[in-house]
Amino acid sequence: MTKFLHIADIHLGIRRYRSEERARDFFFAWRDCIEKYALAERVSFVLIAGDFFDARKVEPQAMNHAMLCLTKLRDAGIPVVVIEGNHDCHESGNSFSWLRSLSQWGFIKLLEPVHEESGVILKPWDEIMRKGSFIDIDGMRIFGSIWYGSTVAQALPGLVDQLRQHHDDNLFNVMMLHTDVEGQLNRPIPALPVARIEELKSYIDYLALGHTHKNFEIDGWVYNPGSLEACSVDEFANIRGAYLVEVSQGRHTAELKRDYHQRPVIRLGFDVSGRSTPEELHDALFDQLRREIRAHNPDETDAPAPVVELSLRGHLGFKNALLEINRLRDEIGSEFRPLLTLVRNQTIPVEYAVAAGVSEHVSRVERERRVIEDLIARDSRFGGQAAALAGLVLEAKRLALTGEEPARVVEMIEHRMTQLQAAAVEN
Repeated sequence: MTKFLHIADIHLGIRRYRSEERARDFFFAWRDCIEKYALAERVSFVLIAGDFFDARKVEPQAMNHAMLCLTKLRDAGIPVVVIEGNHDCHESGNSFSWLRSLSQWGFIKLLEPVHEESGVILKPWDEIMRKGSFIDIDGMRIFGSIWYGSTVAQALPGLVDQLRQHHDDNLFNVMMLHTDVEGQLNRPIPALPVARIEELKSYIDYLALGHTHKNFEIDGWVYNPGSLEACSVDEFANIRGAYLVEVSQGRHTAELKRDYHQRPVIRLGFDVSGRSTPEELHDALFDQLRREIRAHNPDETDAPAPVVELSLRGHLGFKNALLEINRLRDEIGSEFRPLLTLVRNQTIPVEYAVAAGVSEHVSRVERERRVIEDLIARDSRFGGQAAALAGLVLEAKRLALTGEEPARVVEMIEHRMTQLQAAAVEN
C-alpha cells in the first residue's frame, strides 16, 4: 500500500485585511497539514497542485515559511511534487522562477510540459538536470501540467496524445492540473467542461486538481481539495482541506482531512431600519451581538480568535455621516476581542432612501413622481411645495422629450415658479 498527500492553493505570503496574523494563518495551515498528514502518516510523496505561493515575487517571510516544512520533508525522504498555478507561474519569456529554483536546489520536483512549435511534449524526470514532465515514485507515475487559464480546453488534446504515449498500465497514473471546472464555480467565467475531463480517464487513475478554493470530487477519480485556508471572508463557508490518499492493488481511497489550523470566521448581519438616531442603532446592534456571539477568551479555549464580519443593511434613519463605522469597529473589537472586525456598510442613507413606501404595483409614472417629490421635500426651502414642484419637473421633462425649444421650456419654468412664489407669500 502507498500513501500520498494531495494539497493545493496554499498561498504562502498572502496579505489580507492588512493583518500580519492572517498572513501567519496560511503558514500555520501549511505547517499543521504537513506535520499531521505527511510526516506523521509517512506518505510516499506530497502533491502541490498549484499556487504554493500567492505571488511570483516571494517575500522573505513567505520563503521562510515554505522552507521550514520543505526542509522537514526533504530530511524525512518525502518528495514534494509541484506544478505552477496562476499565482506563482513564471513570467512569460523568463526562464527563472522561485519554484524552478526550489526544484534546482532539491527541495521540490517541479513538473512542467515542454512546449515546442510542434506541440506539447511530456519528458521523464531527469534527476541530474532536475527537470521533467512526469516522474515515477513508489509504483506511481505522476504527470505535471502548467496553468493554461481559459485555453485549457484547447491544450487538452495535446496532453491527451502525450498521456496515451507515456502512461503505464502497470503503474497507478496521477496527473496534476490547475484549473476551474464547469459546474463548480459561483461566478460565470470560462471553465473546463466535465466532458473534456473525461478524455483523460483512459490514462489517468487520479486527477489531482487545484485552483478552485472549495472542495469537490467527480466520479471517484477527480479530486479538488480546495485551498488550505480561506483566502477571504467570502470563502469561509467553503469546505476545504487536504486529501490523504491510499493506493493498493491499483485502487485508491481519498479522505479529505480538515483537522488542522483554520481561522474561524463569524458572519453577522444587522438591519438598521427603524432606528432614528445613531444611539438607538448602537444599542440595538450591541444587544443583538451579545445574543449571537461570545467574547473570545484565550484562557478558556485553544481555538484562535475569530474574524468577525458585520454587514449593516437597510434604510438609515439619519444622515450617513452620523454612522460612525470606525467607532463601531473599535467597540466590537474591545468587547468581543476578535482577531479582526470587518464592517460592511450596505445601508441606504436617508439622503437616498426616496419613495421607500411606494408599492411595486404602482405605475412607473406615479413612482417617478413620488421619487422626485421625495427628493424635493428633503430641502427645507421647498418642502411645502414638493408636490407642485414635482409636477413642474415632470412637465419640463415632457416638453424636452417632445422637442420643445429650450427657450420655451425656460419660459414655462419661470412662469410657474413666479406663480408658486406668489402662492407661498399669500399663505
